[in-house]
Amino acid sequence: MAAVIANGGDHSLPTEPSQPLEREAEGLPPKSYAAAAEEATRDSNDKAGDTRSPNGILETPMEGNKGRLTKQNLDAASTKPPVPHKKEHLQRPSSSRSDGKANGIRADLANLYGDGVLEREYEADGHVLVSTRAPKGYYSALARDREEEKPRKTNTTDLMDEREELVSGRTAGARWATSAIRWAPLNVPIQRRLQTLAILAHTLSIPGLVAFFFMLCTIPLLWPIVVPYLLYCLLSSAGTDGKLSRRSEWYRRLPWWSLFASYFPARLHRTQELEPTRKYIFGYHPHGIISHGAFAAFATEAMGFSQLFPGITNTLLTLDSNFRMPLYRDHALRLGLASVSRESCENLLNQGGINGEGMGRAITIVVGGARESLDAQPHYMRLVLKRRKGFVKLAIRNGADLVPVLGFGENELYEQIKSDAHPYLHKTQMLIKKIAGFTIPLFHARGVFNYDVGMLPYRRPVNIVVGRPIRIEQDRNPSDDHINAIHEQYVQELERLWHTWKDTFAKERAGELEIVE
Repeated sequence: MAAVIANGGDHSLPTEPSQPLEREAEGLPPKSYAAAAEEATRDSNDKAGDTRSPNGILETPMEGNKGRLTKQNLDAASTKPPVPHKKEHLQRPSSSRSDGKANGIRADLANLYGDGVLEREYEADGHVLVSTRAPKGYYSALARDREEEKPRKTNTTDLMDEREELVSGRTAGARWATSAIRWAPLNVPIQRRLQTLAILAHTLSIPGLVAFFFMLCTIPLLWPIVVPYLLYCLLSSAGTDGKLSRRSEWYRRLPWWSLFASYFPARLHRTQELEPTRKYIFGYHPHGIISHGAFAAFATEAMGFSQLFPGITNTLLTLDSNFRMPLYRDHALRLGLASVSRESCENLLNQGGINGEGMGRAITIVVGGARESLDAQPHYMRLVLKRRKGFVKLAIRNGADLVPVLGFGENELYEQIKSDAHPYLHKTQMLIKKIAGFTIPLFHARGVFNYDVGMLPYRRPVNIVVGRPIRIEQDRNPSDDHINAIHEQYVQELERLWHTWKDTFAKERAGELEIVE
């Protein structure tokens, strides 16, 4: 049942149960070492054929052994010095998942060694014996191997684990951090809060003051005051007489207007000093949506107009209809605003001043008007100027020098829907302009408590550059050629102003200066 191991041989273990286990199960005593060796030799002769030497010694061929086990070798081994008793289990062949390969290895080992598990044992007298007794725990390990080789049943829980996919819901509050609307923090400095309040008050000044007046009209006790005041607003000519009798320098210099100008911030620049003994017409470009830059520079002293141009009294012109609005007209008159009508312009340029005939007076006209507001797109400078020659004729008739003014950043204060892309919207806006004298551009910017949605302008810098004056000789009846020549000079000076300062104040421009209509 067992094979005899030659000196130095190295063998693998089969994985089939041995006959000694059957003897143990039947209650028979195990065989002795000598009997086991003799039986192993006999079995080997039966399987591999007897091989005897010329001296008659039985030799058993063993595959993989370096020598052959003979009687002489056994006698020589018995003469070796005794060694301590030591027992050594030979390595089992590693199990294979391939049934065909494993069965072939086991068949070869069975033919050579029998069915037992080989166990090398070193006796104290130096003998090396091989036992067929299976090592302890061998069959339990064999049973585990066979259990592993069986097809494994799929567990329902394993299938659930393999197919399980974790899907999570949205994180609560995450939209506050990724929202398209940027909300203003609570820790905004008080100065910035006051700046926003100043812009809000100016933006709502017309509807707010008019609404407040009509609220006063609902109180009967105030009718004795309200009715005469309303008649005064309809009949007064303070906005066109050119006397500036309601103008208040104290009101123009209030710190409130400094908050207004510092919101953007806005600054006023001059390229050349102006003589206080001349008359001037400032042409402001572009109109933008609401012309915040023109208001801050020429309707208040927040940007230091009187310091840059000493001796000159400037008046910002606006629509005549603004001086028919109760309460708001008084606010505008205190700031020194006047009507843009022809009568108002001539009265301002020919009254007051150093000599009482307008010397040292100046008016500011937003030349593009309401039509230009429809072209107010960020990073572009489109000016409605080709056919705007009335201000040139006015300057020649009254002997006032023309001064081009360019407001870099005015168009960046709001975002506007392009009316050219919506023909019906454009026609509606032009119809409103023809009837009411003004138009309604569809725009948006930021709000009071957010930075993306609202009617307040963005906090973007506005730089107002005053160019060189164009000298005008007075002519009460100028010809068209004379008007066209002065207009051409004005356009050239405006273009020179743009090309000189565009790299300083319009670095993010998407186009060059364009003169339209």
